[in-house]
Amino acid sequence: MAKRGNSIIKGLEINEIITMLNKAYADEWLAYYQYFIEAKVIKGIMKDAAIAELTQHAADELRHANMVADRIIQLGGTPLLHPQEWFTHANCGYAEPKDFDVVSILEDSIKGEQCAISVYQELADMTQHKDIVTYDIVSEILADEVEHEEDLQALHDDITEFISDLKKSMH
Repeated sequence: MAKRGNSIIKGLEINEIITMLNKAYADEWLAYYQYFIEAKVIKGIMKDAAIAELTQHAADELRHANMVADRIIQLGGTPLLHPQEWFTHANCGYAEPKDFDVVSILEDSIKGEQCAISVYQELADMTQHKDIVTYDIVSEILADEVEHEEDLQALHDDITEFISDLKKSMH
């Protein structure tokens, strides 16, 4: 634990930050797996574009988990050590793919990103002007999550518009 580094934290309990970060850490691992498995099972129109997006997002979520784990350790904490803990600590949970259709997969992924945006906004609000290091990390992750939502929504909209146009042209 970095004593001088932790001494710059003002008005927050370090254990509270660690708890919140561990919840985000659990979310990142579950999001990583969700994107990973969705990219494997997805079916339907324009699936290759969706696979590329999901695979990139999986890599980003793994990078986020690494960033969060490093910060937990800097603060003197321990990242969750067992995958079972991810389910009990996560904010956003895990949405097992039930329908492998591209549109359904994208809709589930968008909901996950919206939850992540809420989590990181709360962490940013909590740490702003109190813990600049954690604030910078969660702000960077928040920006990625906002970008992910936009990417997924744009792809979803393109696919649903294409399907709608196709149906119109068949009548």
